[in-house]
Amino acid sequence: MIGLWDTTGNEVVKALAAERRSAGGVTSGLALTLVAVVDEKRVREAEAASTIAAAAHPCRLLIVVRSDVTRDVNRLDAEIVVGGRLGPCEAVVMRMYGRLALHAESVVMPLLAPDVPVVTWWHDQPPERIAHDFLGVVGDRRVTDAAQAVDPVAALRQRAVDYAPGDTDLAWTRITPWRTLVASAFDTVDARVTEATVVAPQHDPTGALMCGWLAARLRIRPTLEPTDQYPRMRAVELKCANGDTLRLTREDNTAIFSRTGQVDRQLPLVRRPLGDELAEELRRLDADQIYSEALSALSGIPDLDRRSPHRQHIWRDPALVGRQSAASASPEPAGTPS
Repeated sequence: MIGLWDTTGNEVVKALAAERRSAGGVTSGLALTLVAVVDEKRVREAEAASTIAAAAHPCRLLIVVRSDVTRDVNRLDAEIVVGGRLGPCEAVVMRMYGRLALHAESVVMPLLAPDVPVVTWWHDQPPERIAHDFLGVVGDRRVTDAAQAVDPVAALRQRAVDYAPGDTDLAWTRITPWRTLVASAFDTVDARVTEATVVAPQHDPTGALMCGWLAARLRIRPTLEPTDQYPRMRAVELKCANGDTLRLTREDNTAIFSRTGQVDRQLPLVRRPLGDELAEELRRLDADQIYSEALSALSGIPDLDRRSPHRQHIWRDPALVGRQSAASASPEPAGTPS
């Protein structure tokens, strides 16, 4: 590992090249560049997840930590690891302070691996508009996590408003095992589904996306049955035109599949670590049309997949926005009496 304190982007590029030479080509075949935008308190989580993902997808990992953008003094600290604790990847952890953090692309762009796709992942509260972050604009794929937001379901709806082909969310990834089990039930079901119920907490983004997916696939209006007894989605129930009822219920790391007239079956439904979820999203670098259809059904915004996949960067200064918000919230001065 090489540590560079109070350095420059040019020095980071040189140090990465030197470390690659000394490592002897540990990562000679890179599949992509993964740019992770992370809050300081989640850096270790992001490193652990990226290590798992890199085992399946050798990549150049660029972790960007932005701090104190209102600070007058700019500073860049960097750690460079090639084939070390982060597994089979080239990793650069960059901590940016002051106004430099608003121009992270000036450091990141020269570090992108040549001739491979770029995936941008926010392991933090998702941005309101991805175009406000240049690191998202340069990404071929953009991965957010609505569960990190204060209101996860509202964050999902905002993802629909701001959607462009190539966007995805880890809330969608988390229901892949659910979607697999529900879809496999139709291997032996010929009847049309007339009703669907999803049992999940009111603010669970996975439950909301499951409703959107069922609506898009089955052309029905699912019902969300709120529950406060469980921290995440609990069950999916489907009623068919022939009177049969199919129900999938989570029990710890298994799911119980029930069907009218048949014996209950136990199926695996393990909650995966963050790294496995990230690795799943790195398997595909094209637009996920099924996700866009589910998001469209959830939000009521049509034709998301027909939008342009390209965004144009929109400059936004968080410090200036904060001052404007404070000014608008302050009471107006009292008028001078005549």
